[in-house]
Amino acid sequence: MRQAARNLTSGGCDLLAKCRYLIRDRDAKFSSGFDMIMRSVGMEPLALPPRSPNLNAFAERFVRSIKNECLDRTIFFGEASLRHAVTEYVAHYHQERTHQGKDNRLLFPQHTSDPLPRDGPVHCRERLGGLLKFYYKEAA
Repeated sequence: MRQAARNLTSGGCDLLAKCRYLIRDRDAKFSSGFDMIMRSVGMEPLALPPRSPNLNAFAERFVRSIKNECLDRTIFFGEASLRHAVTEYVAHYHQERTHQGKDNRLLFPQHTSDPLPRDGPVHCRERLGGLLKFYYKEAA
């Protein structure tokens, strides 16, 4: 894990560039050396409280969604194709996918000003070669 921390914090990787905190579980693989490397780049590692299985339920639900709807249905040929798929899925998840907890509404609608337009042609927005689809109507 120390090598993974060095890889994440090296100059070529900008994945954690703007992060101030790293939330992690209490697994023994996250040693004091791992925490020391994270602190050396200005990031504070925070361990989750013990016996808190539902503490990060939102993150776990997102991981389940991205795996079921995208990653398990795709073959990747390198890190660049994986990053592209994740970026496209995140955009789809936040802008085009309905959410059951929000009465099957879009969180941040981008394509229409009226939430339920009655007229106008139906358009389809495809991502990842048609793996992710979003249908919407433009206001008349």
